[in-house]
Formats: sequence, C-alpha cells, structure tokens
Amino acid sequence: MSDAAPDAGVGTSAYVTVNGVRLHYVEAGEGPLVVLLHGFPQFWYAWRHQLPALAAAGFRAVAVDLRGYNLSDKPAGVAAYDAGVVAADVAALIAALGEPDAAVVGHDWGGMIAWRAASAHPERVSRIVAINAPHPRAFARALRRGRQLLRSWYVLLFQFPVLPERLLAARNFAFVTVALRSHARRDSFSREDVARHKDALRRPGALTGALNYYRAALRRGDPSRARARVTQPALLIWGDRDRYLIPELAAESAREVPELRVEHLPEATHWVMADAPARVNELLIDFLR
Repeated sequence: MSDAAPDAGVGTSAYVTVNGVRLHYVEAGEGPLVVLLHGFPQFWYAWRHQLPALAAAGFRAVAVDLRGYNLSDKPAGVAAYDAGVVAADVAALIAALGEPDAAVVGHDWGGMIAWRAASAHPERVSRIVAINAPHPRAFARALRRGRQLLRSWYVLLFQFPVLPERLLAARNFAFVTVALRSHARRDSFSREDVARHKDALRRPGALTGALNYYRAALRRGDPSRARARVTQPALLIWGDRDRYLIPELAAESAREVPELRVEHLPEATHWVMADAPARVNELLIDFLR
C-alpha cells in the first residue's frame, strides 16, 4: 500500500494488489470495515458524502476504484470484467485489508458486484447494502419484459467494439454531463463533480474497462447466473425516480432474499448517494451498527 496523500479532503488514498490487479481506494475512519463499490460511470468519488459520515460513526470506510476505473489497473479483455472475477477482487481486498469479513455497500454496477460477492464469498461478506441495484436474478427476469428492456437499450449499444467508446467520449464526454446533471436532482452534482468524473474516464483504458462490465454481463452470462442465495442481512435503498431501472425491481429483489429490508426514497433518482446524502448516511449507519 502506498500514496498516503489525502484525497478531496474525505480520506486517504492508497493501493493494494489483489488477484494480480492493483486497486486504488480511499479510506477514512477506524472500526468495523465497510467496503464501498461504485457503479458506471463513477469511481470512488461517488462515496464522497458517505466516507466522512461513516468514519464519524465509528467505521473504517474504504471506497474502491473497481478494476478498469480511474487509478486502478485496467486489464485487457472482456473476460477480466466477469462479475465473478470482480467479486473475487472484493473478497481478496477484504482479506488484504486485514479483516476476516466486512459489510459491502454497492451502487449500480457496484451493487451487482456486491450481490455476487455476498453469494459467492459469504465468509467474507457479513452484510450487504445495495443502492439502486436489483438482485441479479430479479434483473434478469425484468430484462425479459419490454419496459426494462427499453430502459436498458444502451446495454446493447455497449456490446459493439470501439463505437461506444467513440460515442461516449464525443463532445468532451457529454454523456457524463447529461447523466449526472440532467438525470439527477438539481444541484446534486456540481460542475467540479462532473469534471472529476470526466477526468477519471479520460485515463488510458478507463472507458473501455467500464464498458467491459456490460460486455462481460451479456457475453459471459454474468452476473445473472449466480445461483447461491444471499442469506446475510441485506438492505436495498431505492431511489424511486430512477430513469434506468423500473420501480418494480425493488419488490422483485425481495423475492430473492429472505430477510431483505427495502427503503424507498421517493424523491431520489438513480444517483441516490448524491441526491439524498443525509438520508442515505442515516440508513447506512443504522443498518451497519
């Protein structure tokens, strides 16, 4: 581990190598370990509001750049982004941080990886929080229906080589501005926030690494093929104004998890942690204690 400089005033930046991949993370606080996993097209900074709050509440909060993103390694090839491979990164990270297990919190793609880690590595995941990330089997069922398939049209676009990278990088990564400034609540993301997201995607290989999660999901059958049930305590936080996921997915996820607690945030969009940081922090701390 190295690079002990503070990052954005919310934690300390460091690195660890697991499964042959060097991962970057930002850490804050001391106490029980909580691992935070971002989604697309974000990076550790998605948790900028949660890191200090969790640290103040007595947790050791670690927000990771998943493989392919920002400062973490970006291995070549779609197979390197199989959900099972990335879930193994999470399990190995927990061990590398010197803990037998940890709570795992994930948003969007990070939530899908959290579900997979909880089922595939139950000895490492003590509890799980998914934020606007349905259980993989619930999502697989929903994709067979027209409404969710229409909302997920971009997943099919992302399967093409090269073209998606060119489209998403066009006009100074304009899609990031649209996603974060137009599809979130007003003022949830500042211009500086948007610029940081764009800078993370500009790193060599980062955009392809991010898109390879979607490519692996369809080509390799992940993450929807995970068969083991999640038996750990589980919380699903759901922003009801999500433009990308149909609202029924929250209830569908409850069918897959015996003891799933679902908390709806009626005014939040897909970008829940930025839209309603105080409420998300309150829910996280209450559930994790």
